[in-house]
Amino acid sequence: MAKGRILVVEDDPDISKMLRIYFDSQGYEVLVAVRGSEALEICRKKLPNVVVLDIQLPDIDGYEVCRSLRSNTRTSYVPIIFLTQKDERSDKIAGLELGADDYITKPFDIEELKLRVEGAIRRSLQTALTHPVTNLPAGKLIEEQLKRIKDASVPWRLLYFGIRNINAFREAKGPIHVNEVLVFLADIMREAIETHGTMNDFIGQASDNDFIIITTAKAAPAICNGVMGRFNEESITFYDFRDRDKGYLEYTDIDGKAQQADFMKLIVGVVSSEDGPFTDILQITEDAADHRRQNRGCPA
Repeated sequence: MAKGRILVVEDDPDISKMLRIYFDSQGYEVLVAVRGSEALEICRKKLPNVVVLDIQLPDIDGYEVCRSLRSNTRTSYVPIIFLTQKDERSDKIAGLELGADDYITKPFDIEELKLRVEGAIRRSLQTALTHPVTNLPAGKLIEEQLKRIKDASVPWRLLYFGIRNINAFREAKGPIHVNEVLVFLADIMREAIETHGTMNDFIGQASDNDFIIITTAKAAPAICNGVMGRFNEESITFYDFRDRDKGYLEYTDIDGKAQQADFMKLIVGVVSSEDGPFTDILQITEDAADHRRQNRGCPA
């Protein structure tokens, strides 16, 4: 698995090629955009761990890209490092005021840029902003969203997903394969929101087995059914042909005893603004977890 996903937004082909080759050799997944609009589209579909952003772009400038990323719920926390030829103090201040995390001027030392990229990703993880495997918002970012909706005047739906039988899968296949399942589910959720939701819908991961989507009352049924249907149908591919032939998973538990388990299945609990008022944000997730245990399914 890659060390992280970097989006390089740079219209100079020599620089973008050099950065792609270098960071790829360092174990990162590297995405490249030559236009600001293309960068915003990539961020919506394949969220990066950090954005290396040139200011001078052929369509919208880097400041506008930064402003758009910071104003969107799903990308507001992504670290941004400006990479530009401008070295005026006012330009640096302008970028930092918009919410950029760092600033490097050309010509630059690529080793220094690597250290800054590593630092941005490390700080994001240390402050519990993102889950280390899926890069989905976690910790404080989820708390902020729950506080936002608790007293919101607009109707909302919270979908609280969990993967049943994932612990048995972990015992049998190991943590690397579990990580692949988590990334798979995160991608399904992003695609469902891209198809059925809005720009301000929120996806978060509270733990390895707790995924949250906050969306509108109108979009919630289609998003929920889309995520549940795809995962429950396609997660079978994570099992080998012997498991599939038997229709269940055989494994040895921590005590050395032979065990059997059903295949992984996604379950969901749903809470809406209509279920309030809520005393605190903890009640929102507790109610959602209770509904998930009752296996009530997707909203109508």
